[in-house]
Amino acid sequence: MEKLNIGIILGSTREGRLSPQVGNWVKQLADQRGDANYTILDIADYKLPLLGEKDADASGAADWSKDVAAQDGFVFIVQEYNHSIAASLKNALDYLRVEWNNKAAGIVSYGSVGGARAAEHLRGILGELLIADVRVHPALSLFTDFENGSVLKASAVQETSVNQMLDQVIPWATALKTIR
Repeated sequence: MEKLNIGIILGSTREGRLSPQVGNWVKQLADQRGDANYTILDIADYKLPLLGEKDADASGAADWSKDVAAQDGFVFIVQEYNHSIAASLKNALDYLRVEWNNKAAGIVSYGSVGGARAAEHLRGILGELLIADVRVHPALSLFTDFENGSVLKASAVQETSVNQMLDQVIPWATALKTIR
């Protein structure tokens, strides 16, 4: 059976963001499993101005569409900004519709309260896009999982949580692939 493609989406474009560290950590753990092809999709690498912005250069939208469509599931790396997700992630989600449909996703969040509020906001958006999100949700604290609030030092418990999340994402993505 062909391996699934799982995109690890970095949900922030802000300068000084921690999502690349978290995404690389998740990818490293995921690659050890050997159960899927894991790829980091950094929305900062695509030209995605505000959707509908007049005269904006949206030249990256076609590549974003192609890359998202090629995935069977996702892991969203979500940081909490003002009790919600980053505007850049919401914008990137809104750029597409059918490319998201009937796929599975896990969420790895971080923030002062583990990014829990952002993850809950994201769940509502994912439901509207027909993305089935799984229950296990690794939530990293800026106070205990990052040294000086800036260098990821996740505990073994968090590593276990990531693997448990992927244990749910993989079978859901496999099942949903049958209806696409």
